Amino acid sequence: MNRILQEVIEHAATWPEEDQKELAEYAREIEARRTGIYTMSDDERTAVRKGLAEADRGEFVSDEFIADADKRHDG
Repeated sequence: MNRILQEVIEHAATWPEEDQKELAEYAREIEARRTGIYTMSDDERTAVRKGLAEADRGEFVSDEFIADADKRHDG
């Protein structure tokens, strides 16, 4: 491990939890890019499960909602 990374990790141990999580997310993105394997966080896994459960119940956004979102996206 290079000196700069070692120093950052040592300092990061004193950071607030939110900042430590942000640093960990950046590291996970780098790891995914290097390995081609993305590992979901617990929050992402929870969100996916929630979305799948909604889909299983037939809960989808309306076509009108999508059309409005498309209009806003197109400018």
